Amino acid sequence: MIFKRLLDKQQSSPPMEAPPTNVEPIANTAQLFIQAIQAATHYPDDLIVKSLSPTLTLLYINHLVDNQTLNDHIIAPLQVNTTTTPEAVIDTLSVADIQHGSILAEAIDALVHGAALIHVAGYSKVIFASIITRETRALSTPENESQVIGTQVGFNESLATNISLIRRYIISPDLCHKKITIGRRTHTAVSLIYIHGIASEQMVNTVQQRLTDLRIDALIDSAVLAEMIDDNSLSVFPQMLLTERPDRFCDGLLDGKVGIVVDGSSMAVICPQSFSEFFQSQEDQNLRWPIATFVRLLRLAAFFLSVYLTPFYVAALTFHYEVIPQAFIVPLSESRALVPFPPIFEALLLEIIIELLREAGARLPTKIGQTIGIVGGIVIGTAAVQAGITSNILLIIIALSALASFTSPSYMMGNVVRLIRFPIILLAGYWGFYGIMLAFCFLLIHLLRQSSLGAPYLSPFYPPRFKDMRDSIIRMPIPLTAKRPTFTRPTDEYKFNPDEPIKPKKS
Repeated sequence: MIFKRLLDKQQSSPPMEAPPTNVEPIANTAQLFIQAIQAATHYPDDLIVKSLSPTLTLLYINHLVDNQTLNDHIIAPLQVNTTTTPEAVIDTLSVADIQHGSILAEAIDALVHGAALIHVAGYSKVIFASIITRETRALSTPENESQVIGTQVGFNESLATNISLIRRYIISPDLCHKKITIGRRTHTAVSLIYIHGIASEQMVNTVQQRLTDLRIDALIDSAVLAEMIDDNSLSVFPQMLLTERPDRFCDGLLDGKVGIVVDGSSMAVICPQSFSEFFQSQEDQNLRWPIATFVRLLRLAAFFLSVYLTPFYVAALTFHYEVIPQAFIVPLSESRALVPFPPIFEALLLEIIIELLREAGARLPTKIGQTIGIVGGIVIGTAAVQAGITSNILLIIIALSALASFTSPSYMMGNVVRLIRFPIILLAGYWGFYGIMLAFCFLLIHLLRQSSLGAPYLSPFYPPRFKDMRDSIIRMPIPLTAKRPTFTRPTDEYKFNPDEPIKPKKS
C-alpha cells in the first residue's frame, strides 16, 4: 500500500518538462560553425576538426566513426574533387547513409550518433555522413537459456545484429519494425517488432504508446524498460519475458506477441506473458511431446516444492506433529535432539546461508564461483550439523528446495521463488498450516489480479480456456496445435489449416 500511494502521488505530479528545442540555424562560415559545435559539446578532446579545402570543413568524434570509411569514402574523394556546393559534395561521396540539414540541433544529434559533418563555406547547411562503428562481441551460445536440442546462438549487444537474427528466422515482408528513441540523455534506440496480420493492432498500439510516453533521462537495459511499461511495476512477479534466444523471441512473435529489442542489451522483451509460460522452455518444442509434457510438469512441481517444502517442515515441527508419520518421528527427534533453536530460526538461518553461497558463486569468476559453491556448501553444511546448529533432515530439505528453484527456465521467475519463500516460512512458524494457507490465498489472489498488457496473467486457467490448455502445462503433439492461443488476441487465429494434414503421406 505504501508503494502504491507513492506511485500514485508520483504519477499525479506534473511530468518533467522536456528541454527546449534548439532551432538555431547553421552558420554560413566555418569558424562560427566550429565554435557553435564546440560550445554545444562542451569542447571535448575527441572532437576532430579538419580543413579539407578553403571551403570544406570536416568534423567528427574520434573512436565513434569508422576510420577506414572516413579516409576512403569521405576525405580522399573530397581532396581530389574540390567542390563548392552541398549538392556537389553529396554527389561526390559514396556513403550509403548521407543527409543534410540546416538546424544546429540536427547536426549535433548526428555528430554524437557517429556521423561526420561536412560544412561548405557560404551555405547555411551541413551534410551528415553516417559512418558509425561500434565494438561488439561475436555471436555466442546463450548462457542463461542453454539447451541441448535446438539452435545455439543468442542475442548480443548490437541492435543491428539482433534485428538481422530475427529477420533470418522470419523471412517475411509482414515482419514490422518500428524504431523509437528513449532517454533524454542517452537517446537509446528501441525497436518494436511484431508480425502484421498476426499481432493484435490494439496490443501493438498499447506497447507503442507506453514506449513513446516514457519521460526518463536514461535507458541502459531492457530489464529496466520491461519493469517501466508492464501493468504492475510493484508486483514481484514479472509480466514480460526477458530472453536471449532469437528462436524463442520469434516463436513468441508467431504466436501474436509483441517484441522489444533495446540497443546495448543482449536480452529482448516478449509481451504479453502468462504465468505458466515462464515454466516453458524453447527446447520443449524440439522434444517429443510426452517428454516435453513430463519436463513441464516437473518444473511446475519443483516450483511448489521450492516454495512450500521448508514452510511445511517448520509448521509440522512447531504445531502439527500429528501429520508426521509415526515411523519418522524417532529419527526426526534424534536429528533435532542437539539443536537448541526453534524450527523457524533454524530454517531461516540455513536459507540465508544458501542465498549467501548462491550470490557469492554468481558474483565471483566462473571457476572460483563453482568451487566456492560446492566446497562452501559441503563444509558449512557438515560443520552446522556437527555443531548442533541444524539437523540433517532440514539440511536435505533446504538443499532440495534450492535445487528445485533452479528448474525455472526464466531467471526472473527463479528470483521470485527465492524471495517469496521467506515470508511463507515466517507465517508457517507463527501460525502453522493456517499461515501457509493464508500465504497461498494471498499469492493466488495477487496472481488473479495481475495482467500482462491487459491479458489475464493466469490464462488459460483463469478465465478457463480449455482449448489453450493443450499447449500450456501439457505440450500436445504439433498437429493438434493449429490454433494460436487466444491469450494474445491474434488477428490470424490459425497457424495452419486443421482440416488438412501437415505431414506427408506414407509411401
